[in-house]
Amino acid sequence: MSTPSNVLEIKDLHVRVAQTDENAEPIDILKGVDLTVRSGETHAIMGPNGSGKSTLSYAIAGHPKYEITSGSITLNGEDVLAMSVDERARAGLFLAMQYPVEVPGVSMSNFLRTAATAVRGEAPKLRHWVKEVKEAMSELDIDPAFGERSVNEGFSGGEKKRHEILQLGLLKPKIAILDETDSGLDVDALRVVSEGVNRYQQNENGGVLLITHYTRILRYIQPQFVHVFVGGRVVESGGPELAEELEANGYERFTQAATQGA
Repeated sequence: MSTPSNVLEIKDLHVRVAQTDENAEPIDILKGVDLTVRSGETHAIMGPNGSGKSTLSYAIAGHPKYEITSGSITLNGEDVLAMSVDERARAGLFLAMQYPVEVPGVSMSNFLRTAATAVRGEAPKLRHWVKEVKEAMSELDIDPAFGERSVNEGFSGGEKKRHEILQLGLLKPKIAILDETDSGLDVDALRVVSEGVNRYQQNENGGVLLITHYTRILRYIQPQFVHVFVGGRVVESGGPELAEELEANGYERFTQAATQGA
């Protein structure tokens, strides 16, 4: 029995962000993003700081600070923008955040089982669930004692990122958006986290949208598609060779073209 194909489609997406000063006008960040991610595909979005990469991830996930002014996001033809944040998660969207938040007073084990219950529509049977979590934690070199600690509280950067990928492996979304999952990781943690992402994709035939500054994670998670993001839009798309060009020459060719075209 073949796994059904899933499609996340973003068309002409424009997004503005409210400023901290309530009297200041919102800033237009995304200026017409077109992107399609399908099951089994890995897309890398690369661009300089401030180009709007994280804004794209938050807009897909439904962060209230980000206002969609025009365009559309659909998952398998369903209007994502009409869904609440929890409905997006249940529909099969997952965001691994660049800066995972701490949740004092909520243990990792309770958090994970509650999340799995919400996404799957029923509570996993406890004996099977304990085995599932134990195996997933072992694959990510996470100490089982972490299950009783509050979510991300006192975790190092690498531990937080492993916890994000633990969620990915247990929740089994249709499409995973990974926002700079490589930031703050040493070489060993980067390898372990990358193996977790590859496992998810192989086991679940998931689609991956990988947002990063650097090519080092692409040595472990190999994309079929690379998109250069500058000035709130995709300015060029290609294959892995495009990442190699960025590694060698940086973003100057693309930022200059964007400035001249503005």
